[in-house]
Amino acid sequence: MRRKFSIPSWIPTVLVAAILYIGVAYARAQGKISPYWYQVAQLAAVMAISSLGLNLIYGFNGQFSLGHIGFYAVGAYGSALITKDYLTKWSGNPVGALSWIVAVQIGLLLAFFVIGRMRLGALRRKMRDALSEALKPGEIGIISAIVLLILAAAGLAIGAGASYGLHLLLVQGLGRLVAITPKPVMEQVILFLALLNGGTMAALLSYLVGLPLLRLGSDYFGIATLGFAVMMYTALQNSDMVIPTMKGARGMVGIPRWTSWPWAFGALVFSVIVMRNLVRSSHGRAMISVREDEIAAKTMGVDVNQLKTLAFTFGGFFAGLAGGLYAHLYGFLHPSTFNMVKGFDPLIIIVFGGLGSMTGTLVAAFLFTFIIEGLRVILPQGFEDWRFVIYPIFLLLIMLLRQQGLLGTSEWGWFRAPLPPAREIPVPDRTVVRQQPAAEKES
Repeated sequence: MRRKFSIPSWIPTVLVAAILYIGVAYARAQGKISPYWYQVAQLAAVMAISSLGLNLIYGFNGQFSLGHIGFYAVGAYGSALITKDYLTKWSGNPVGALSWIVAVQIGLLLAFFVIGRMRLGALRRKMRDALSEALKPGEIGIISAIVLLILAAAGLAIGAGASYGLHLLLVQGLGRLVAITPKPVMEQVILFLALLNGGTMAALLSYLVGLPLLRLGSDYFGIATLGFAVMMYTALQNSDMVIPTMKGARGMVGIPRWTSWPWAFGALVFSVIVMRNLVRSSHGRAMISVREDEIAAKTMGVDVNQLKTLAFTFGGFFAGLAGGLYAHLYGFLHPSTFNMVKGFDPLIIIVFGGLGSMTGTLVAAFLFTFIIEGLRVILPQGFEDWRFVIYPIFLLLIMLLRQQGLLGTSEWGWFRAPLPPAREIPVPDRTVVRQQPAAEKES
């Protein structure tokens, strides 16, 4: 039997997205909404991107992370350094910060590749077997540690040399591109590269942080990531000692306000497409199996550590992308924006919308942002801070009446898991052949 014709799930999803985008853009062009609410709409899209990253880590993979705000800060400050350098030349070259950030990232990846190819674990075992008869175990440990450190240092040196050489090439190449490209076009190119590098910087850092921390259990992992967030906040408070233009505790100024509704909405659409395809892939289903039962997933041959690292890295990328958009939305960054209290906002959103639901995260992100900013306008002057009392009460009621959040784990439209392709089902021949009695056969 053939299935009945139905409208593809992506069509209503695209229609809703188009209505949302055109509605906000048209309302702003016609003056139906003020610049303030236009900015709130962009902030809601930024919060949705960041919350999607945390939902991938916690909602789909089951890793309770409290350090998401740290990757958000890395993306914000990293992208701001690139765009501010283009305008003010704080590094001495309009593309100096961009070339250094790109070169260092590629150099680190090259160093990791070289060190991985050395197979230091296997080399340590071979040295232990070869020296076991001639030396004592303590002496073997010291010698093998020294050898491994030398090899690791050689790998890092290769990466550092590659970074410096790549930096020189990028400075020349990007400098020529800046000279021949019209300024309005180049500004958009620089913003794109800044947002991309903000995301990749956060992803690389989340990979490095996740290597030692993802071996911990859920509660211990949450505490460890919270410690990482505190470390990032402290580092930002004193960042002017390393890079003076970051201004440390005074706050970074001079960031171009280039984030617009097309940029924010486009980044949100990109994040949604990437995350949906990842979650509905074989790797995504394996991530969900780790959330449901880690021991059972290991028994079935799932590489749990690899999937945890993958989810944590992608979540960090989304946080860094959102941070870059936030930096260019307000044009000012302060370490207090990335403290522990603000770090709970994405967690509140994904719990409010439903853990393991992309649709719930998107709805909750927009509701959360508009409720917070709406209370700022509705409440009398001098009572604006009461919104931090009112909305927790509202969230508490939601949690008491609907513990699974607004949507639980359910999805809508294109976000649902795809159905298997339709196929022809053979119908067996049910014709009954009457057998003749034995007496009739003999006759």
